[in-house]
Amino acid sequence: MVKVVSWNTNARRDAIQKLLEMDADVALLQEVTVNGWKRLAGVGNGVAVTPYEPWLPWTQGAYTRWPLVVKLSDRVQVEWFKYRLPVYWPKVDEFPVSGIGTIAVARVTPLSGQEPFIAVSMYGRWRPPHPSVGDQQWIHADASAHRIISDLSVFISHNPKNSTHRILAAGDLNMAFFGNFRSDARMQTVMNRMNALGLEYLGPRDSSGENVPTYHTPRQDPTTATTQFDHVFASQGFHDSIHVRAMNGADEWGPSDHCRIVAEVSEAWLGLKD
Repeated sequence: MVKVVSWNTNARRDAIQKLLEMDADVALLQEVTVNGWKRLAGVGNGVAVTPYEPWLPWTQGAYTRWPLVVKLSDRVQVEWFKYRLPVYWPKVDEFPVSGIGTIAVARVTPLSGQEPFIAVSMYGRWRPPHPSVGDQQWIHADASAHRIISDLSVFISHNPKNSTHRILAAGDLNMAFFGNFRSDARMQTVMNRMNALGLEYLGPRDSSGENVPTYHTPRQDPTTATTQFDHVFASQGFHDSIHVRAMNGADEWGPSDHCRIVAEVSEAWLGLKD
């Protein structure tokens, strides 16, 4: 089994320590500061981060918090892509990025010798409207999510339904899709595009198909949280072998305003024998 953790750390230093105590293999993090990236780079003991500056291909001052794919154990090998502007045709070790602070991507290979998969950390950054709109109190995240999907499309063939791509994408999209917190039509276009690319929605959801709380506002705490902003998608073909749950109990939530999401890739998908 490969244990993947998705977490918006809210730039909390104590969140990194909590992460290191989980005995996970891979972390898909959002809102990590440059100091957090450097701290993870110095941990050792199987922990490693991208050797490339996380703000590339932009300048460091373009944003302050970044998504990361982090290697947490020696049970996996992780190969990070070097980010380039989307005007370039990518080389095999490159990945074109169109949004600032929205996506981090790496290739993960279980050291049991099984097939690798692409691991994606997603962050649907809130964006303000254009000044001409007038309503400056309104913000939206679907534009960032669509940039993520467009960037991710380079790993998917022209016929996604018959493709053999193996992608696990998770993170904070700042939107809800189902249940009591059903999103509007604009947000549903994100789900439609994911499905068109052969990426199945894995939740987390409860037994009745409703959203589960993964985020609490400053006026709430884990016991009163009501909103799900964090989601997991995976390629058709191996999504049935991935179990997803939200660590949203009061005793396991952690120091961030987002809880951790655990995605366990079972041995059935990895092709291991019983």
